[in-house]
Amino acid sequence: MILEAQNYISGFLIVIGAAFALVAAIGVIRLPDIYSRMHAASKAGTVGSGAMLIALAVVSYDPATTLRALAAVAFIMLTAPVSAHLLAKAAYAVGYRLWDKSILDEMPKVPDADSKKKS
Repeated sequence: MILEAQNYISGFLIVIGAAFALVAAIGVIRLPDIYSRMHAASKAGTVGSGAMLIALAVVSYDPATTLRALAAVAFIMLTAPVSAHLLAKAAYAVGYRLWDKSILDEMPKVPDADSKKKS
């Protein structure tokens, strides 16, 4: 009975994780600018991989494998959003523009170092 429940739960989590990974892949392909694409990849990809790793932890009989899977979930949940934020900030600093139909740019306009020297 318990083994059957573990199989159903892990199967459900795998399907949910695969669906989120599919949404992330479609978002990377279809969204208009680099910032939207990074958002789709970081959020949906994090949830998808987390769900699949939790499925591994549920179905695994080895405590070491379960612990590694849960540690990987924690690591991904901590690092993926931070890395996506830093990549988006670097892309903005380099000059990647927002989508033309974006409504609001909340980043402060910082004058360039060259413009300070000229004035």
